[in-house]
Amino acid sequence: MVAGHPLRLVVVGRQGAGKGTQCVRVSHRYAIPHISTGDMLRAAVAADSPFGQLAKSFMDRGELVPDSVINGVIAERLEQPDARLRGFVLDGFPRTREQAVALNDLLAPASLNMVINLEVPVDLVLRRLSSRRVCSVCGSIYSDELPPRTPGICDNCGGELIQREDDTEAAILRRLEIYEQTTTPLLGFYTEMNLLEIVDGVGTPEVVLGRISEVLASHGFFEGGR
Repeated sequence: MVAGHPLRLVVVGRQGAGKGTQCVRVSHRYAIPHISTGDMLRAAVAADSPFGQLAKSFMDRGELVPDSVINGVIAERLEQPDARLRGFVLDGFPRTREQAVALNDLLAPASLNMVINLEVPVDLVLRRLSSRRVCSVCGSIYSDELPPRTPGICDNCGGELIQREDDTEAAILRRLEIYEQTTTPLLGFYTEMNLLEIVDGVGTPEVVLGRISEVLASHGFFEGGR
């Protein structure tokens, strides 16, 4: 990050574009917290915060958590000292133009520094997601590009690797269709704000991280705040 200035970054992209992988790597390289919507919801529920209780009530019924609750969980997390002082990389939020407007309001008078769209072709996404396997114990993710050392076994905890029900081809295509419908207006919103940068997401994780770092450096943000 720029010395003395927080790096506030959002990473978006199609399912299977490698957002989670890159957000973790950016978090480590720039010493900023990786804030994942899914992780935040689980943490809020575990902490039994007011918004966590609300989120749990929807999750227990198998319903989508409404924006009003997700925005509240995001607000709670962004108020924590690490996010306020160092910045953050947001993963999984915002997903819609409405959520982007809410995020702007939450950050005011500060603002995002950049939104990175990881661009990956649909055929590659299909191959990545259909080969994806998830640890049934710790949730670690593997694929043909990032295989486990022992087939079917998690490197981290030894748990069994499984294919999620929503990683079948039909489910993936439906998710991609929904993504295009909801995210196109979001990308337009950030283009209008002159915040959107497109990064080629094809390549090894280190190659893609290098491209992200080049874009951040062009805006004055460097590894470790140097």
